[in-house]
Amino acid sequence: MDRVIDIATDGRHLSRERGFLKVTEDGAEIGRIPLDEITAVIIHAHGTTVSGTLLAELGDRGILVVFCASNHAPRSVLMPIEGHHAQGGRLRAQWQAKTPLVKQAWKQVVISKITMQAAALEAITAPHAPLTMMARSVTSGDSTNVEAQAARYYWPLMMGGDFRRDRDASDVNALLNYGYTVLRAATARAIVAAGLHPTIGLHHSNRGNAFALADDLMEPFRPLVDCAARTLADRNGSQVDTEAKQTLARLIALDLPLGDGQTPVSVALTKLATSLGQSFESGKLSLALPRPPDALTLLGLGA
Repeated sequence: MDRVIDIATDGRHLSRERGFLKVTEDGAEIGRIPLDEITAVIIHAHGTTVSGTLLAELGDRGILVVFCASNHAPRSVLMPIEGHHAQGGRLRAQWQAKTPLVKQAWKQVVISKITMQAAALEAITAPHAPLTMMARSVTSGDSTNVEAQAARYYWPLMMGGDFRRDRDASDVNALLNYGYTVLRAATARAIVAAGLHPTIGLHHSNRGNAFALADDLMEPFRPLVDCAARTLADRNGSQVDTEAKQTLARLIALDLPLGDGQTPVSVALTKLATSLGQSFESGKLSLALPRPPDALTLLGLGA
């Protein structure tokens, strides 16, 4: 079971004890979680303390620790420097990947994202055919920026005509920030486990972004967060409370159609990162991208 542990209360201390992450307050234990079940630890409370032994153990297990700002967006991430038995060779292949292959990879990622956005709109009975048409027009490297065109069409229908994506806003954007933080952590973990480096992206290339590849590969999964955030905001408002966090964190366990079966999001991310690493090594692109779930599943996200 993949679990995201969220620490939002000041005064908590995190430590390791016999295969568990132990949480204490004023010296008294208030909970423990098996390390085998943890995908990521997200820390919001600035008064949290963490033992060095626990951080080393989390690194050994490939579990990311994410420190968040007050807007629930990540400020820093601790991640292991080793993640795959053939990491050296795969990193060289990633760095030396030919431009045409990288551009084709980004094209497939963008098509997958727009296809998922179209499915999300269809689930809420909004017009989705224009997005389906846009997905067919994506070129190598998305040179005509169809992704941005799709976003301009998608957001008003998904969140309302007045919506603007703003990481610092306190409306539904706060829910999106938290959901994307969970997804980004799971994606970064999958990338490291596949022997790749999250800084070397396909498209995202801001020199200050240490997680460019994570931001690339999570794109097809973002509409899942969007659907959940929309439902949460409609039902309970935009407050990022315990229920909202738990609901958004559970998205990494959602089953998606992939290949001939159903695969949890966390596993789908690992398969996608692994397929990209293998593509870099072979020079032949073959990405394991998910298909959208059915409309009822999308409509139920966040419920």
